[in-house]
Amino acid sequence: MTSALRNAIGVLPAVFGYLIFTAILAVLPGCALLTRQAQQPEVFPEERRPAQELAQSLIRRNSELKSLRTLAGVYYSGTEGRQSFQEVVLVQRPDRLRLETLSPLGALLILTASGDEMAGFHTREGIFYRGKSSIENLYRFTQIPLGVGELTAVLMGLPPVAGEAEWKNDGPSIVRDLVAGWKESITFHPSQPLPIRWQRLSPEGKVEMSARFSDFTDTPAGPFPLKIILEAPMQQRRLEITYKEPELNVDLASALFVQQKPENAREAPLDSLGE
Repeated sequence: MTSALRNAIGVLPAVFGYLIFTAILAVLPGCALLTRQAQQPEVFPEERRPAQELAQSLIRRNSELKSLRTLAGVYYSGTEGRQSFQEVVLVQRPDRLRLETLSPLGALLILTASGDEMAGFHTREGIFYRGKSSIENLYRFTQIPLGVGELTAVLMGLPPVAGEAEWKNDGPSIVRDLVAGWKESITFHPSQPLPIRWQRLSPEGKVEMSARFSDFTDTPAGPFPLKIILEAPMQQRRLEITYKEPELNVDLASALFVQQKPENAREAPLDSLGE
């Protein structure tokens, strides 16, 4: 473990974790704003390898990337405003997650998920939320329609898809059909079988969700992206994550992904969050 990460975790009580997106905006009014850099246009080759060959590369990467421990710089923008902050990110695939929002005074917000249970602790208000691990409950925290398994995949630089599905080539990408006219699309690196963009498209062809992976660095588990941009264009939400010295496939104790209610906290059901 890097010294920076060890120090960051050391300032947190054992029960602390993290909440992410819009709840953060209500409690971090003093955070410094970041200036978004101009995005360079994406250029993809006109021809690609066969869809099933690329799908097999997804299966291999899914088997190679199991866990993650890192510090991250996070930039959020949405209709509510813009904020920047630091996170401790712990991921154990397929469904264990611990995220800790940091400030100079310690942890602010939490989110942990393990198996069927999700828990969140709003430290300033002293409210501890507990409920079932589900897309609906994760949405209450993040306002982003991803399940825990999907979010853990994205945080590890993977499209939240099944590589075994039926894929077909579509220009520079591979696509597959979902139910009711929805589609998913994945674009790969021009010279390597690395996913660099994932999109979920509505029946009208609009992008509901997307993730971009860039700034790849060599690791013992293969190339890994240091920057992940997650967007929900219909909701005008954007989350940019920049990792700092990520550690891959490390042993993480299962206790890290489970929280107990702090003695002085008030417990509330997750479905009351935001009421």
